Amino acid sequence: MRRAILFLEDGFWLEGESFTIRGETIGEVVFNTSMSGYEEILTDPSYRGQIVCMSYPLIGNYGISGSDIESRRVQVEGFIVRENSQIYSNFQAKKSLSDYLRQNKILALEHIDTRALVRHLRLKGLLKGIISTEDFNFNSLRNKLAKAPSIVGRDLVRLVSCRQVHEWREDWPQLKFERKHTVAVIDCGIKHSILRFLKSYFEKVVVFPYESELKDVLRINPQAILFSNGPGDPQAVEPAIELAGKIISGLRQGSLKLAVMGICLGHQILGLALGGKSRKLKFGHHGGNHPVKDLATGKIDITAQNHNFIVDTQDLSDKDVVQTHINLYDNTPEGLRHRRLPLFSVQFHPEAGPGPFDAQYIFSGFRKMTDKIFAK
Repeated sequence: MRRAILFLEDGFWLEGESFTIRGETIGEVVFNTSMSGYEEILTDPSYRGQIVCMSYPLIGNYGISGSDIESRRVQVEGFIVRENSQIYSNFQAKKSLSDYLRQNKILALEHIDTRALVRHLRLKGLLKGIISTEDFNFNSLRNKLAKAPSIVGRDLVRLVSCRQVHEWREDWPQLKFERKHTVAVIDCGIKHSILRFLKSYFEKVVVFPYESELKDVLRINPQAILFSNGPGDPQAVEPAIELAGKIISGLRQGSLKLAVMGICLGHQILGLALGGKSRKLKFGHHGGNHPVKDLATGKIDITAQNHNFIVDTQDLSDKDVVQTHINLYDNTPEGLRHRRLPLFSVQFHPEAGPGPFDAQYIFSGFRKMTDKIFAK
């Protein structure tokens, strides 16, 4: 154990101990309300640029299995828990949480008053923070934070998107559906569990870098396109917004025939391409317990969420774009669809890794939309 400090840009600080490595790390500090699923959270590309605090007090008690990772590496900038379990028990576990973070060179704190930190972030909003085992001088820490870039206006997707086009072949063995069609995935920070669900419904899943040109995507003759989740400010992801705009234009003109879906950041990208405006939430949505209402049916799903920004579509000039879902915690928009075009998106995570399974029907809805287009 090594003495460590968490210092926020507004001067709030807490002292704890590092249970992994020495050093410093800087990021936007967010809290996650899930009681489990730390393996998925740590490897979710949507957390790039952020230090994650788990609000549940005991973390690490089932170890690391390796089967629940959501990307090729640990993505968080730092990790904060109230207590790191010294004992882990799980028949799938291969190593402890502390060993996993240490091997991936992630600075992680425990013995922090996480209740105080979560309350502060809820009152003040998200703040940049620094974790250090080397520097305990407040003026020095404040200067380091002042020089660190904000997430706003920063394209973090370039750090997590794939570099080359590739086909995804792994599915969920327990899901047995007839697989048809080819879906192109625009990788803004795609999670492995989303790809597994897509492969369970589609015959071929091909993943493209977010900077891909439309002509390159169309070369595989896709029947569907999905814009994935990812980190940071959607307004900064200009290549994906431009690509989405060209696809929407092709659908309107009738030169393209395919289904389009967006998840989380992908939802925001489609909303911006349709003319919506993005804004940052005070402390974001991070957790596996967000109630979302389907405005068409009145059904309420408990959903997994991970985003700091939303897109307002109410003032769009295109009145064929309608809001489909709403978050019952704060009444923020959670989904949209187009009345005339085969296009829809959701702000929440239907793959729910980690989280509840309520919204997994979204994937079958995407497949049914694709079937309907090509049944004609």
